[in-house]
Amino acid sequence: MIINNVPGFPAERGALALSYDVFAKAIASGLSQIRILDLIDIIVIAIIIYKLIVLTKETRAYQVLKGMGILFLCAVVCDLLQIQTLSWLLSSFLSSGLILAVVLFQPEFRRALEHIGRGNLFDKSVLNGFSQEDSTIVSELQLAITDLAKRRVGALIVIEQKTALGDIAATGTRIDGVISAPLVENIFEPNTPLHDGAMIIRDRQIIAAACILPLAENMSVARELGTRHRAALGISTVSDSITIVVSEETGVISYARDGKLVRYVDNRALKDLLETIFVRGGASPLALLKRRVKNEEKH
Repeated sequence: MIINNVPGFPAERGALALSYDVFAKAIASGLSQIRILDLIDIIVIAIIIYKLIVLTKETRAYQVLKGMGILFLCAVVCDLLQIQTLSWLLSSFLSSGLILAVVLFQPEFRRALEHIGRGNLFDKSVLNGFSQEDSTIVSELQLAITDLAKRRVGALIVIEQKTALGDIAATGTRIDGVISAPLVENIFEPNTPLHDGAMIIRDRQIIAAACILPLAENMSVARELGTRHRAALGISTVSDSITIVVSEETGVISYARDGKLVRYVDNRALKDLLETIFVRGGASPLALLKRRVKNEEKH
């Protein structure tokens, strides 16, 4: 054939075939040496990295971790290329930089560790179902919050989840009362001893009122938001609690969760939120988000 008369073609073709065979044998040899423990090791490391990214995705620590990841890749490349000085500098910086990052972003890492500590394979509340007591609590809270909003009475209600808020409750007055609309409204009634501060709800009981919450340090918070909204954001960044806020100026209902504030919550969305909290069978986060978008479009 004419193609066989091309100078160098058979040799090049044979070399390519030989290279492919060597490459395939190298891969097969490498795969044959992988143990089950090695696969488990890779999967565990991948899960840890993924969880770390998820937990820090919307925090200041995420940018720092991303920068350190880039520096780590650069250090690996320098090590492979045997660029000794630059590799040593990057390795030294990463060793001290990791400790510095933990010190600077202690709140974010503490929250991540708390999240890991709260992790449960099964959530007991999912198995408990929707009891009559849950229905009553949802109705009473919904009635109280909507009435406070209509009368433009400011309110700040923190609903404890898995992170214990005993230190926050200790800053206020102990209540240990059954949740009811009259009690909630009386606590936040202006010019009463307990109206200024936050109410803490734990295990379907009002455990304390007039509690002091940490304020959000996020400078991007809208200027028109008052102290209650900043306090709601503050407590949501250091715990997994859900905080409902009623604005004294506008009567708008909002809630804070995971460092985010959702405003213009209507009566239906409020009920969905309360059922999600107490029943774990209410509206999905996607449904709440759609309702929030509709409410913001109205305003």
